[in-house]
Amino acid sequence: MLKSVSRAVQLAARLSTSVPPAASVRPALRLSSAFTRSIWSLSHSGPASGSRPRLLTATRALPTVSCGCGSLHTEGDKAFAEFLTDEIKEEKKIQKNKSLPQMSGGWELELNGTEAKLIRSLSGEKVTITFNVNSSIPPQLEEDPEHTQKSPEDEPEIVSTPNFVVEVTKPGAKSSLVFDCHFPEDESAHGEGEEESDIFAIREVSFQPEGDVEWKETSYTLNTDSLDWALYDHLMDFLADRGVDNTFVDELTELSTALEHQEYIKFLEDLSTFVKCK
Repeated sequence: MLKSVSRAVQLAARLSTSVPPAASVRPALRLSSAFTRSIWSLSHSGPASGSRPRLLTATRALPTVSCGCGSLHTEGDKAFAEFLTDEIKEEKKIQKNKSLPQMSGGWELELNGTEAKLIRSLSGEKVTITFNVNSSIPPQLEEDPEHTQKSPEDEPEIVSTPNFVVEVTKPGAKSSLVFDCHFPEDESAHGEGEEESDIFAIREVSFQPEGDVEWKETSYTLNTDSLDWALYDHLMDFLADRGVDNTFVDELTELSTALEHQEYIKFLEDLSTFVKCK
């Protein structure tokens, strides 16, 4: 009963304020150590801090060098390549997971670049979770330029909180029940003695053809912003009975964070190769 009342209060909060799709770092998350992204930190400092090195200026001459690859090379390219080499070393040094963490509960992981699928069979039903780590890092709030200089220990954790889709398929059913889920921006920690709230929310529910990549707009879609709280409560319980609960979402976030960092390092390596023309 207390959980139902708690979710009713959460639903009322969503009705009064629109929830943007961008997710935020949740206090409920417990990661053993933070990692920072120095390229992000440099760009985040802003022009007021004066900390970002200016490799090129409008008045500076750009000498070119030719090589066997037939591409343009400049002094700026050389400085850029040296910077990327150092950056890749630093990112690998602070990489928390050299391999992707395992999900508990018998979930099988399938990867396709930045997209991940978690698949589980339960008493004849098939549950598929799909998410993409692109654009999954929440934007950081701007701070006073006088307080932008921080030690590495004080840097905010970079946590990937992607939107994710839950697809439940029953044997013999013509369509799958699909849930579009996200991390609410207004999620906050509860005090001692208070019941734990849901750290994720359902945005939309619809029946869709099994395995379809694109959301079929001709199928009726139930938006939870105007949904009766009791029905929403049952939908959340439906997901929890199939293993999609706070514990699962915490593990999903750790997996997503590790995958995003892995793809980021790979991007830097590809960028370095491209700039060096190897």
